Amino acid sequence: MDYGVLAAIVVIFGGSIIGIFKTKTQGFGRYTTSVLVLTLILFVAVLCFALGKVEWAPMANLLFAIAGFAGGLITAKTANAD
Repeated sequence: MDYGVLAAIVVIFGGSIIGIFKTKTQGFGRYTTSVLVLTLILFVAVLCFALGKVEWAPMANLLFAIAGFAGGLITAKTANAD
């Protein structure tokens, strides 16, 4: 097992979560909660993939689902701003 890869994954996602909390507005709205949940799900999925617990096909499906959900959030936020 390559501990360097695992450490890099933890550092990247740790930095992402710190960035989310530093740049968000006060409170937990719909978008902040969704971004946090998507980031945590992606972290767990990438960690499992790096450890060899998940094959590529389910991982690809999860990535497409996250991308679709995030795209829906962006579209909904843009529609609400108009």
